[in-house]
Order: sequence, then C-alpha cells, then structure tokens
Amino acid sequence: QVQMEESGGGLVQSGGSLRLSCVASGTRTSIKIRGWYRQYPGKQRELVATISNSGSTNYAASVKGRFTISTDNAKNTVNLQMHSLKPEDTAVYYCYAWAQEPYWGQGTQVTVSS
Repeated sequence: QVQMEESGGGLVQSGGSLRLSCVASGTRTSIKIRGWYRQYPGKQRELVATISNSGSTNYAASVKGRFTISTDNAKNTVNLQMHSLKPEDTAVYYCYAWAQEPYWGQGTQVTVSS
C-alpha cells in the first residue's frame, strides 16, 4: 500500500506561481511513474504531467512551458512547479504514482484569481 500526501495548493493571482509537492510512503514496491492530474468540477481527472524513473517527462499541451515536474528520489517526492498561472488552471490537483497499480493523493485545491 502506498500513501501519498500532497502540499502546496492555495490561492494565487493570475500570472503567479505555486509549487506542489507530494511525498509517497509505505511502499516496498518500486514506483515506476509519478505525476500530477487535475480535476475540474463535474469533469474527469486529466493528466497534467508525468515523470518516469528514467526521467522522461510528459506534459499536457495546456501547461507545457509553464509547469515543470521533478522528483527527489531520496525523499520519495514528486514536485510540480507552476508558473504563469491562469484562471483556467483552477482545479483540484492530485498526486499520482504507479507501483503495479495506481495510487492517488487526496487532492489539493489550486485557485487562480483573475
């Protein structure tokens, strides 16, 4: 079982920055992929960014060039640095990990005011 704990959400003005972090604990299985998804009210969860153990990254077109995903393997952490935030980035952001099955954090609210 993997526990995922997110931090760093909040309220920011348009054009501002936020950094999300997620610590994974409790697993004895190697995590292959880590990432971030977001969910708008009434919508399905959508990919924001992922990073593999080899360092390969994948970004949604809407965040490419503004968001950067990174990991600290020593701390079992995945981070999402978000710059140039827009009101349309307002959503609940979920930390994700794949270790033979998917694991999710509880979600953290990001609100960008115009």
